[in-house]
Amino acid sequence: MSVLDNIMTGRITKMKANFIEHALWFGRARREELEQRKKVEEVIDFLEIQHIRKTPVGRLPYGLQKRVELGRALAAEPSMLLLDEPMAGMNVEEKQDMCRFILDVNDQFGTTIVLIEHDMGVVMDISDRVVVLDYGKKIGDGVPEDVKNNEDVIKAYLGAGH
Repeated sequence: MSVLDNIMTGRITKMKANFIEHALWFGRARREELEQRKKVEEVIDFLEIQHIRKTPVGRLPYGLQKRVELGRALAAEPSMLLLDEPMAGMNVEEKQDMCRFILDVNDQFGTTIVLIEHDMGVVMDISDRVVVLDYGKKIGDGVPEDVKNNEDVIKAYLGAGH
């Protein structure tokens, strides 16, 4: 499946034409798909992946595959986006790119981002508010600077002797 097709799947919930109309690609289905494709093109432009639009996702480097995943989610136009370790396995450059896109999603679309991430540097750099859990128990909650200086957080993640 190409990048374009993959992101297009995020628009499925926005389509109203029935299966037969889509199979014949006639009338309402054709107009609807062209409209949805415009939205997908906006996502592709936003994520700066125009150059790989026709490339099969499986052939892309890991960081670009994750960007396509973000694009598919954005295509659904969510008001809230839950990202579960979106930067796991990425190198530093890929993490920086993903951080920029996450911040831009919030700024440009007003989408609330709920981020679950173990890279504390990333969390502290891009978050307005941080909640820290230790084995399911909340041990910190607040702005990054306050959480960074929280004694319970320091003990849990840096050790009592630090």
